[in-house]
Amino acid sequence: MIILVLLILHWYSSLFFQTFFHHRYSAHRQFTMSKGWEKACYLMAWVTQGFSALSPHVYGKFHRLHHAYADTDKDVHSPKNDKSFVVMMVKTDRVFREIRKGTYPVPEKFTHNLPMWEFMEAHAYTWKVRLAWLAFYVALYALFVPTNAQWMWVLLPLHCLMTPLQGAIINWFAHLIGYTNHKVSDTSRNLMPFDFLMMGEGYHNNHHAMPARARFSQRWFEWDPVYPIIVVLDRLGVIKLQRARA
Repeated sequence: MIILVLLILHWYSSLFFQTFFHHRYSAHRQFTMSKGWEKACYLMAWVTQGFSALSPHVYGKFHRLHHAYADTDKDVHSPKNDKSFVVMMVKTDRVFREIRKGTYPVPEKFTHNLPMWEFMEAHAYTWKVRLAWLAFYVALYALFVPTNAQWMWVLLPLHCLMTPLQGAIINWFAHLIGYTNHKVSDTSRNLMPFDFLMMGEGYHNNHHAMPARARFSQRWFEWDPVYPIIVVLDRLGVIKLQRARA
């Protein structure tokens, strides 16, 4: 039971910082925050994402490319260009690493106003650090997997694939199945009416239609659990929500 609780906590905590910090803040600047809070989010995103932690600086460039070229041959991830879910994940990883190294062409217009913490960018996303996270996960499983439930070890790889898997669910399935609220120039869809799984990220069609808007839900039955948190943080002065983007 403890292992299942840890898995759920890892899923939703890492997903929260992916959608709040990497996506809505870094890529789209739907709100602003001080450099101090930016560093705090850098750190919390790294802690919650762990082995599969992504640079928010690189993510911002990567995601802006997706919006600019969605479903074209320049899209960094699209079911229209990739033969399978796994092929898309592999390509996504390759392009992300190339952007990080500076070997993938990113137009200058997509590189402005991105979060940057040079210490984290230099040290937090190395393979030595990732292997340390893996050792930590193995230690947790060794400590908490019951002797009569050794099958739980098969869940361990999910912790290592957590962040790319979350992104791939949206960028694959939310371009193939679901419903649409808006006519857009790409195949984006809303994955499910009540997005309990992806914390609002599943409203992909809504987001592609209005990428600057902080609230991903639009219809009465749609639920974006991250947006109320954004509103509370705005009222507390932690962030400043762009009113035109609310």
